[in-house]
This record gives sequence, C-alpha cells and structure tokens, in this order.
Amino acid sequence: MSFVRSRFFFDWTLFFPALTLALLGILTMSTFGQGASLAPRQLLWLGIALGVYLGLSAIDMRFIRRTSVVMALYLLAFVLLAALLLFAHPVLGARAWFSLGPVSFQPADLAKLALIALLAKYLSRRHVEIGDFRHILVSGAYAFTLTLLILVEPDMGNAIIFGSLWLGMMLVSGISKKHLAVLGLIGCIAAASLWFGGLKPYQRVRIVSFVNPAADIHGSGYNAYQAKIAVGSGELTGKGIGYGTQSKLRFLPEYQTDFIFAAFAEEWGFIGVALLLSLYGLLFVRLAQIARAAATNFDAFFTLGVLILFAAHLAIHAGISLGLLPVTGTTIPFMSSGGSHLVLEFATLGIITSLARYGRGATRDLSANEYLS
Repeated sequence: MSFVRSRFFFDWTLFFPALTLALLGILTMSTFGQGASLAPRQLLWLGIALGVYLGLSAIDMRFIRRTSVVMALYLLAFVLLAALLLFAHPVLGARAWFSLGPVSFQPADLAKLALIALLAKYLSRRHVEIGDFRHILVSGAYAFTLTLLILVEPDMGNAIIFGSLWLGMMLVSGISKKHLAVLGLIGCIAAASLWFGGLKPYQRVRIVSFVNPAADIHGSGYNAYQAKIAVGSGELTGKGIGYGTQSKLRFLPEYQTDFIFAAFAEEWGFIGVALLLSLYGLLFVRLAQIARAAATNFDAFFTLGVLILFAAHLAIHAGISLGLLPVTGTTIPFMSSGGSHLVLEFATLGIITSLARYGRGATRDLSANEYLS
C-alpha cells in the first residue's frame, strides 16, 4: 500500500525521494569541520519540515478547496509581500526576507503555495471554459499581481518561477495554440519592456554575461564561470564527498544555496548527477500518478501545480549551473540551504498526501467539495 495506516500516514514513494534529496543537500553543504557550515541549521529545518509534513498528511486538508480559504491564503501572501517593501531591510540588494533574530522568512515561498491553490480552484471550476481568453486574463492577473510585488523587491529568480508556474498550469488546463501564441507575443513585449525599463543595471549585466561569460570572468561572469568549472571538474565519478575544491575553498559563491547543484556535481560527478535526477524523476512521476487518480479537479490541479513548481526550480537552477541560463539566484527543491522553502516543499507534499488519503472515496467531477464556496 502507498499509504501506511498508523498514527501518521505516509506515501513512501513520495516521501522517500524528497527526504533523500534533503539529506544529499545537507551532505553537500557540510564542511566536515573545515570551517563554518550551514548543515547543522539545515538539519534542524529538516526536522521542522518533516514535522509539518506529518501533521498535514495526518489531518483532513480538504478544507483547502474552499474559496474562502484559498482567497484568505492569497490575501495573506499579498499583504506579506507588500509589507516587505515597506518594512524589510535590504539583504544583498533585495527586500525579500523578514528577519526575526536568527530566523529569516521569505514570504515568496508562502505566495507560491497561495498561487497554486488559487489557480487550482479557478481552473477546477473553469477548465472546460479555458477556451475563453477572459479566463486566461483573469488567472494571469492573479499571478501577475504577486509577480509584480516580487519584481519590485527585486527578485528576478522568483518572478520567473511565478511566471513559469502560471504558464505551466495554463498548459495543463488545455489552453489553445492560438491563445498560446498570443501569450508568447505578450511575453516578448513584457521582456522588451523589462529590459529597457524594469531591470536593474546589475540584472542586465547578468544577462549580458550569460551571452558571453568570458568577457568579464572576474566580475559579472564570475559566478557562472566558476559553476561550470565545478560541474565539469566532477567528470564521471566526482572528486569525492567533502573534496570539492571549487565549493569548499569558496571559489564557487553561494554553493550552499544558489549553486548547490554545481557543488554536488563536483563531488559526485556524472554518475551522482544521474542519481540525483533519478530521484527528482521518481518524485515527479509519483506526483503525476497522484494527479491522474485525484478525487476532484482541484486535487488534480493542485498536485500538478506542485509538480510544475518543483520542475521549474530544478530546470532553472540546473540550467544556471550548466551555463544554459542567466544567473538569477534560484534554489533547487529540498537541497538548497534555507528554512522557509524547505518547510513549504514538505508542506505541499503533506497536503497532497492528505488530499489523496481523504479523497479516495470521492468522484472527480461530482464531488461536492469541488464547488465549496
């Protein structure tokens, strides 16, 4: 059985890959006594995240389908993101965190959950009418409102994630090719507008460095250059756990967060990366299976939204480390250092586990919970 009946309810095929990825991340960021390490703090956050997963998977989370709950979550995310711009102190040039002593909280993580829930609710009611461009505009407005607040911080990495999440959920809802072409045109116009009027100078420099990173190896292209060196130097079997020179000697900046994939590839090599991607693959396949068997359309869209969120983070983070995308400072699910995103990731898995457990007796299209107000 996927679900083990005991005091808590697990879906081991969902839980085990996520836990393994988190432990691999902690192992990669560990310095083994050769300097300060974020591993002990991340291990503590992992314990909290596991507690959140167990708690959410054990209780009946079907109330999250209600419109009042979804809108309350969305409004909370909006208020917190707006409050960042008024009250948060800049960290590395961005107002993206609330700091409470030694603990920092990034509201963008909560906003991702809120957007997934809202889009799942919206599409569960209107997916058969998605051919009406009005629904694309309305759902896009919900997503753009949060994305705009993220851009103002400024946090280009998370803004791209929000855009990818909305686009991905539109695609799985059955958007027409004609409307997809219109969205592509709008995206090109928005990109041009950002380039000439929305991006900060350092963000434009990052994109130029992506096109030609060798032009300024010691400046704007340094991070991308060092990441590619780290990935390439891992070769087939890697340098060994704890022996990554680019990461442990700090040639690779932010190797515990924004470039942990590169640090992992250096120590584990191609074989390790294949193992890592296989774990993500198992997680994604299981999420797709749960979505396919979901009791209601909301449950299906919510699960697919989580899958799209994780996949977008993975693709962008790995693409940056391999030099395929500009540096935007994006975490990789379960592995990167940080508490708020790790708790969010396990929380979404807990919600999905609960919805699958309590919704097994319902019928997808006829469930009364589908249209709870």
